[in-house]
Amino acid sequence: MLQRLFAVILLGAAFAAVPAHADRDRVHFFSNIHVAPGAAVHDAICFFCSVNVEGEVEGDVVVFFGSVHLAGKADHDVVNFLGTVSAEDNAQIGQDLVSIFGAIRLRENVSVGKDLVAVFGMVRAPGSVSVGGDRVTIPAFILLLPLLLVALVVILIVSAIRLSRRRRFPPGPGYPPWLG
Repeated sequence: MLQRLFAVILLGAAFAAVPAHADRDRVHFFSNIHVAPGAAVHDAICFFCSVNVEGEVEGDVVVFFGSVHLAGKADHDVVNFLGTVSAEDNAQIGQDLVSIFGAIRLRENVSVGKDLVAVFGMVRAPGSVSVGGDRVTIPAFILLLPLLLVALVVILIVSAIRLSRRRRFPPGPGYPPWLG
């Protein structure tokens, strides 16, 4: 009896659920998104492509493996992974600007409402850029330095093993000395 009641409740909840409407969202794969001047979209999400905003994005701009060009306004966050974020003069970002493994290039009078974060990338911004929160930059060499140290340790270990073998097994007669 309890199982039937649970099934009826689940079925009723499925029919009563309000469907999500994403009419104004732009989600693209391998196809660039362009928001024309005077036009507005809610969210712009792009995989393996770029987003060019000349109008307004009322939500977030998220790009994976592409670039973001902002000449208009993004009301919430702009997030880019493995690409470039560039903002033209007087562009506005309502909340956070985050770039991971990429570059950020901002022009004159760009405003970022909250934080500007560049992880393993670089930031080029004039003094007229306004950031409401923190500016956090973690340069790429922070990631590359431990990898370089690990590579150096591996090279030293391999060299020590080779030297040890040469000492243990010296070349015999008839072995050319230049190969030893």
